[in-house]
Amino acid sequence: MDKILGACVGSCVHVAGILNFLNLADSYKYRTKFLGSACGVEEIKKGIKEFNPDILAVSYRLSPESALPVFKELKNKVYEKYKGKIKFILGTTKPVAEVVEALKIFDIVFTGEEGKEIVEAYIKKGEAKIVKKKPPQALVERVKFREPFPVLRHHFGRPTMEETIDGIKEISANEIVDVVSIGPDQNTQEYFFEPEKMNPDQNGAGGVPVRSEDDFKKLFKATRMGNYPIMRCYSGTNNILKMAKVLVDNINNAWCAVPLCWYNELDNRSKRKLVDAIRENQKVMEWHGKRNIPVEVNESHHWSLRYSPDSIAVAAAYLAAYNAKKMGVSVYVSQYMFNTPPETSFIMDLAKMLAKIELIESLHDSNFTTLRQTRTGLYSYPTDYYEGKGQLASSTLLQMQLDPHIVHVVAYCEADHAAKPKDIIESTKIVNKSIENYLNGCPDMKNDRKVQKRKEQLVKDAKFILKKIKGLDKEKSFEDPLVSPDIIAKAIKLGILDAPHLCDVEAASGKVRTMFVEGANYAINKDGKVLTEKERLAMI
Repeated sequence: MDKILGACVGSCVHVAGILNFLNLADSYKYRTKFLGSACGVEEIKKGIKEFNPDILAVSYRLSPESALPVFKELKNKVYEKYKGKIKFILGTTKPVAEVVEALKIFDIVFTGEEGKEIVEAYIKKGEAKIVKKKPPQALVERVKFREPFPVLRHHFGRPTMEETIDGIKEISANEIVDVVSIGPDQNTQEYFFEPEKMNPDQNGAGGVPVRSEDDFKKLFKATRMGNYPIMRCYSGTNNILKMAKVLVDNINNAWCAVPLCWYNELDNRSKRKLVDAIRENQKVMEWHGKRNIPVEVNESHHWSLRYSPDSIAVAAAYLAAYNAKKMGVSVYVSQYMFNTPPETSFIMDLAKMLAKIELIESLHDSNFTTLRQTRTGLYSYPTDYYEGKGQLASSTLLQMQLDPHIVHVVAYCEADHAAKPKDIIESTKIVNKSIENYLNGCPDMKNDRKVQKRKEQLVKDAKFILKKIKGLDKEKSFEDPLVSPDIIAKAIKLGILDAPHLCDVEAASGKVRTMFVEGANYAINKDGKVLTEKERLAMI
């Protein structure tokens, strides 16, 4: 059984870190002994003689200026005598580590940046050098690899290819982001296959100007370092079936992201007619399903972004998952965008997401399962960076109540500018710490009485909406009205699925009016009175 002798060296009295390390070692059946704080070199020499350790673990968390004399003495009086006989490890701060590095005393130095899993890996292996393996390059395997931590994803795309490639390299080398989502500009999304239609003045607007399959290959190549993040990209808004093949072939697209009812005349993201877009979106789901590639349907939050009642957002979440299942998708990535609209309270937000989960996961069977993906709503961010960091951390802690498999990090700076690598790395570290705190033990907010009451009502309301949509097929013309593009488009035109921001959109109703009451978004009548979902639907 290996033995570890621990001590805070010099005048350092910060014992928490070294004691945590020794307690962790105890759990792996090491024999440990702690000499105490502010141990002089002579005391350490005596401890080694009496305990005969295999490892000497010392801690020092004071200023780097005062560190050098302490460690020079340790080297001269202890290291030179015992090198090759015992291993020397150090827990300290990054500035001290940089000063001590030149002395070449320690087999390994921990600065607190490694995370518990790295420290555990060292204790398990008892090796000075931790050999890292390339993490899995498929989504489901990556999720299992990262457990109990969720996979961390971030969106990235700068106005030029060069800046984006350099940024991806920096993010990959930092080894904290698991999924780099390419953010292409609108010209790419709409006219990748018809470059003659691109507006040169819009190059780089909203993302990176990807103009060829070779460009996609260059972006992917930039991830081949560090923790080798997997990559994904949105499906585009035109020729999306052709784009699906491009993404799979050139960036090994980790999962497909496609809407059910959007990126067409409904939101002016392309000129596609609504019913045609639904049909094409379904074909894209089917194409990926046949290839066992996970699919995410960006649907529910698009309704919430346009201030639809919460009940419609919940119904849309189920409708999207239902369509994916019917198209043959076996692994469904269900996105839960929190803080959308930003006026939503934490109580009502959690209730809305739990209602979505209850309906979506009722579809689970041997051929269909889901991965939960959460994110902070973009519009909830204030322009003040410090407030933005607070929003990011608190929203993440709320999201963890869902035990997500993927956390889509949205940088705290997004209300001011599109995230740069430094912003992404900093934001992901904030999220990672929030997740770590949750995993160490957190109250279960899901059992809150108000949360449960609201969740139950939203489930009932969503079922009313879905029943109303099914009822549009009065002649029983369709085998399954919930996957009929004609029926879904009709439901939007009539206002069964509706949002205030769709006013004056020809393909929609746009007549619903909403209001926030105690943090939840409800439909209201012309007098400002809250309507139940039964009352709203009865008016259609």
